[in-house]
Amino acid sequence: MAKSVALLMIMAICYLKAIASSQVNIFLLAGQSNMSGLGGVVMNIWDGIVPPECSPNPAILKLGANLQWVEASEPLHADIDVNVTCGIGPGMPFANSLLNKTSSLGIVGLVPCAMAGNTISQWQKGTFLYNQLVKRTKAATLQEFGVIRAMLWYQGESDTVRPSDADTYKGKMQQFFTDLRSDIGMPELLIIQVALASGLNYTETVREAQLYPDLANVVTVDAKGLQLHNDNLHLTASSQVLLGHMMAHAFLQRISNTSSLIGSQY
Repeated sequence: MAKSVALLMIMAICYLKAIASSQVNIFLLAGQSNMSGLGGVVMNIWDGIVPPECSPNPAILKLGANLQWVEASEPLHADIDVNVTCGIGPGMPFANSLLNKTSSLGIVGLVPCAMAGNTISQWQKGTFLYNQLVKRTKAATLQEFGVIRAMLWYQGESDTVRPSDADTYKGKMQQFFTDLRSDIGMPELLIIQVALASGLNYTETVREAQLYPDLANVVTVDAKGLQLHNDNLHLTASSQVLLGHMMAHAFLQRISNTSSLIGSQY
């Protein structure tokens, strides 16, 4: 028994040393329920099925609710978005896709920050969600643990209900992105956002803002047409896998392109 414990301790120490000596590429994950991930969740019950593209990998870490790094696994947002039943989201397939396509990438660190049911107003500077995002971002980079590469952003369904929210979405989105970049000291932070796959009466108004953000270093991937659950709101697990691949492709394309694109779409 003692030998087994000692062996586990040695393995853990070796693992931590490997992480410390590797480049950790950090990605922020923010938005509402489709970023939290409700793939495979029906009637508030997750089916427990983890697609191969979402499998754990020792090279994929996540910053837990306690601000400690652990090996990432689905449901990625389970300890963050605690008021809903989380399932499959785009984060794990995104990370696995990056590692599969770029062997030299090193370690991927995911920082889940999404919460279901919020509007863009609830992400403005000074709000709880904004403050949590900034806090977790700064915690992720303590002691030069890694480098923030991008924020993955999927939000807006709640802003399609009322015309006043939809009409002011673009300005609030721009302000949120600008404030965040300033407060974390990354004025050119790459933001990969998702144009909505679902919504209510004013979906196209919000999508228009997302497809044409008019800000530098904001790349938009379009989720329109991806399969939804029967609620016509949340992406299925297979759609979340596809979305993760789309976001990974957009990231790799963007960093391989040295020109400064504004509002790129994929």
